[in-house]
Amino acid sequence: MCWKSVSNMSRKTQVKKQLIVKPTTVQPTIIKHTIIKPLKIVPFESGFHFYTAIGNYTGITATSLSEFAAKLKIVPTESITFHFQRKDFQKWIKYTIKDAALAERLNRTKGEQSAEGLRKEILRTVEAVLYQI
Repeated sequence: MCWKSVSNMSRKTQVKKQLIVKPTTVQPTIIKHTIIKPLKIVPFESGFHFYTAIGNYTGITATSLSEFAAKLKIVPTESITFHFQRKDFQKWIKYTIKDAALAERLNRTKGEQSAEGLRKEILRTVEAVLYQI
């Protein structure tokens, strides 16, 4: 009886040794931008229409938040300044895209900077919400 018990313990010890996980080399991971927020696409009529002044339409419209980010890169800086001063970006994002948190983050953007600096900060804020690094 005693021999079986020793034999069983020995077998358990062997099994435990086999279960020990040896560290392996970790494969480097590729970091990709992944859209983490579902994209709401709105009809053209409800899209964000970029103007440089009242009645001066640039011909550029965004119908989703990702398209808005892409168009921010190419619109004239006058358009960015015009809309930012009127809080048009924040209103469209809050009431049309339905993202009050992003609209609030844009409200905290400082307007006392160059138009190009303003473009970069708005774009960085929007892309931070759109993409996970």
